[in-house]
Amino acid sequence: MEQRRIALANGIELDVVDVGPRDGETLIFLHGFPESHRTWRHQIAHFQDRYRCIAPDQRGYRGSSKPQEVDAYKPDKLIGDVFLLAEALDVANFTVVGHDWGGAIAWGVALQGQFSKRVNRAIIANAPHPAIFQRLLYLDENQRRASQYMRGFRDPANDALVREQGLTGILLKEVKWDRPAQMEPDERAALLADWQDRDAAFGMLNWYRASPVVVPPLDAPYALPEGWTPPALPKLTLPTLVVWAMDDLALPPENLGGLEDEVENLTIEQVSGCGHFVPWEAPVKVNAAMERFLASS
Repeated sequence: MEQRRIALANGIELDVVDVGPRDGETLIFLHGFPESHRTWRHQIAHFQDRYRCIAPDQRGYRGSSKPQEVDAYKPDKLIGDVFLLAEALDVANFTVVGHDWGGAIAWGVALQGQFSKRVNRAIIANAPHPAIFQRLLYLDENQRRASQYMRGFRDPANDALVREQGLTGILLKEVKWDRPAQMEPDERAALLADWQDRDAAFGMLNWYRASPVVVPPLDAPYALPEGWTPPALPKLTLPTLVVWAMDDLALPPENLGGLEDEVENLTIEQVSGCGHFVPWEAPVKVNAAMERFLASS
């Protein structure tokens, strides 16, 4: 998929795939960690005959701008990139599609965009709602154990390892949810090459370091901290599809509990026998779920 360089009004430049009819409805695809726009290769191939499909390598990834300061990766800036990208490409409104970190940003884009009518719908794949995820980290042993890698990603004691071995070193040390055998060898080889870029490695890790999410250690009490209040988020009223791979080792299905309280117009599609990277591990099921949702909403 050919990319072009798009300069945003905030000075960030993104490498972007932009295919499909310009007069068609727009889908903006947001990838997660530690991948690229290629996360969505099967969906873009499937939908580009009818929809304008836009898929950036997000800030910190591959050839896109990679500021090295942690503050450059605060969620408001990452959400802002999406709206500025739409402006730069003359897209008035769009459906946001996100997986993993891209899904976390897609939740934010949808919550903001519902008021300005910039966002029509949201499609989220294995990315927790911000209100639900933090509560689980405090109360649920399964999710807290699964998220301990985030503490490793945030620990500056690992920086020397990253400088020495690229992102691969810290992934091998901290991550238990990778399933490389599920990926096509050429895609895997391209990712391994991407992970050798040291500036990109720290850019990707800065998504975790700038996040306000608190990941308690395993031996901390399983209780809400005294005085804790959930984030003051509006209810999401847009039509929203949540696709969840049920064998995700990083984000277990407990993240679906209570989602109907946060999202007014919710469709959930569960994908059994599939790990975290559902867009390319189960592309036929994801494409079918998206087709049904886009047709009905």
